[in-house]
Amino acid sequence: MTDFKNCIAACLACLIACEKCITDCIKVNNQDCIVICRDCSDICALCARFDARGSKYGSDLHALCAKICKACAEECAKHAAHHESCKECADACKKCAELCAELAKA
Repeated sequence: MTDFKNCIAACLACLIACEKCITDCIKVNNQDCIVICRDCSDICALCARFDARGSKYGSDLHALCAKICKACAEECAKHAAHHESCKECADACKKCAELCAELAKA
């Protein structure tokens, strides 16, 4: 269960970072970042909920979460030098992607 607790924490941290990034990207009309962060935020919320209840579909969802988080990290990294929220989001997404990928294999 420790792995699931770590994953839930990473998913929630990623969700929060994405929401902050969305808010900041709205101000500068960075559509690419907004779109992927919305998807990432939603999948992280769902993944955390599945983990919290011990869903038997968790590994499938972890794989998708890892894929979306990786894509979000890559997009946000493009803007990290100019926007602190993009840097924080990229870091949170990368960590979440790594943990979810590990659990997807389990």
